[in-house]
Amino acid sequence: MSNVISLLPENVANQIAAGEVVQRPASVVKELLENAIDAGASQIKLIVKDAGRTLIQVVDNGSGMNPADARLCFERHATSKIKIADDLFKLTTKGFRGEALASIAAIAQVELKTRLQSETVGRQIVIEGGKLITDEDCQNPVGSSFSVKNLFFNIPARRNFLKDDSIELKHIIDEFERVALPHPGIAFSLHSNGNEVFQLPAGNLIQRLNGLFGNSLSARLVPVKEETPFMKITGYIGKPDAARKKRGNQYLFVNNRFIKSAYLNHCIYEAYRELIGSDSHPAYYVFLELAPKTIDINIHPTKTEIKFTDDRTVYALLLSTVKRALGKAGAGPSLEFNVESGFSDTYFPADKLPVQPSIQVNTDYNPFNTTGTTSSYARSENSLQNSNQKNWERLFDGFRQEENNQTDTFQQNVVQEIKTQSEDYPVFQFLNKYLITQSETGIVIIDQQRAHERVLYEHYLSSNQQRQQASQQLLFPEHVELSTNDFILVEKLLEDFKNLGFDVELFGKNNIVVNGTPADLAEFNVQQTIESILEGYKLNIIDTKLDPHDNLCRALAKSVSVKYGKSLTEAEMKLLVSNIMNCENPVYTANGKVISMEVEKEQIDKFFKR
Repeated sequence: MSNVISLLPENVANQIAAGEVVQRPASVVKELLENAIDAGASQIKLIVKDAGRTLIQVVDNGSGMNPADARLCFERHATSKIKIADDLFKLTTKGFRGEALASIAAIAQVELKTRLQSETVGRQIVIEGGKLITDEDCQNPVGSSFSVKNLFFNIPARRNFLKDDSIELKHIIDEFERVALPHPGIAFSLHSNGNEVFQLPAGNLIQRLNGLFGNSLSARLVPVKEETPFMKITGYIGKPDAARKKRGNQYLFVNNRFIKSAYLNHCIYEAYRELIGSDSHPAYYVFLELAPKTIDINIHPTKTEIKFTDDRTVYALLLSTVKRALGKAGAGPSLEFNVESGFSDTYFPADKLPVQPSIQVNTDYNPFNTTGTTSSYARSENSLQNSNQKNWERLFDGFRQEENNQTDTFQQNVVQEIKTQSEDYPVFQFLNKYLITQSETGIVIIDQQRAHERVLYEHYLSSNQQRQQASQQLLFPEHVELSTNDFILVEKLLEDFKNLGFDVELFGKNNIVVNGTPADLAEFNVQQTIESILEGYKLNIIDTKLDPHDNLCRALAKSVSVKYGKSLTEAEMKLLVSNIMNCENPVYTANGKVISMEVEKEQIDKFFKR
């Protein structure tokens, strides 16, 4: 009887392992950058072509390797980080499993050039699909240079699962930021297709944050710092008023290793409770330092998940630290104990003494006397009641209609009714949030922000290359600084922005110049609006797959629509009601939210008959 179980060939085993380690080009970037840091490099350069499909190269000035180590590093489970199992709980390095380079070499064409400080010549290793091609001396500066070419060249099926270049490049930038952020003392650079994306000199943490996310970031941050025998906490958190609708710019590091932890993420959100909306997300860049023996990072192939021996203590310390930082910055509630709780004398002029108030009493007032002259107090009360009664009667003047009308569906009857007679019906604003008008069948309540958003969305959706929106040139062009990912997104959507009326030009690294804005928009803050549009665009990508132009129209409409709390004139209210009822879909926003509701006359009558 023949054996059923057999050992896998080495190259097949490496390809299977690569499925866990290398999911996309960004996975290779992460492994190579972490190896360069472990090698003690002070300068690291990352070069990618075609979003990593054609080339991923990492050049560092670290310690380098001798010829034997250069060859051995591509073997499975070859590592210099651990010798025995107990070393797993003493780790201070990035990598330790010793399978990354073997996995990468199994699915790509890899070239390594490396040299030690004590050697005069370096070593060159070339491996293709797990097979050794070249092992010879070469000229190379001190340090190492890893070149990974034609990723997944021998596994076409895996290559077909890669997204387009813009998405893959975004993932590469994300991994680059996660590695560069906790090591501000190391100089990093990133080049894509010959263009410089990042040039980050060595410095402190706030300089690294500004270099990665723009110089305007530091004004929106609050420092956090706490040190106990158990744990040290440092970093920055975003101010509550800088919270966004999209979950982004949230970085949590444990011993300088980026991690994802729903548990600690909940802890930070708990500190912001009642300071931001339930649908808003704060930014944070928090670093935790603990003894290696108190954590376990060997629970996931990508090492982004972690376990703590005392997670409750970690949670409590982080919560109190973030809360205190928000309180010191004036973002949270606070009590002033140095101020006397009595009345302040600032209510009285400095040159006058307070005078005891006098009380006037009508000695002729008799509550049981219903005849004769009415007191001034009673006259004023009656006058006020009559005035209020007239105001309330005027409010419902337009709602008194005959009861012989038949009720129909909202789309077929109410909408058509308001379309044809919107000029005749009064419109009221309630709580600076809703517009109230009527139809022949009842009362219609319209959400003013959603209505305006729908009107703008359909207006902008009609714009394309043949029919561009008009643009109003600015008196002084505005420079807008963006994060790297946002700049790449604007570059991709440049034509769509121009179709919508934005006269936008790329201006150097991570900067754009806005020369003009849509002519039909009122005055607004250009930088905030551009950032809000991009945030909405990215949020829509997460929620659903949309055509880029459609997505941008939704984001622009949501960003510039009239907001809750805006007081509208009677003409503005009637115009908005007229415009929404002339929309192709006046009932729902582009995201499927209800714009209006109807309270039928029968429902009102039934309520008051009880």
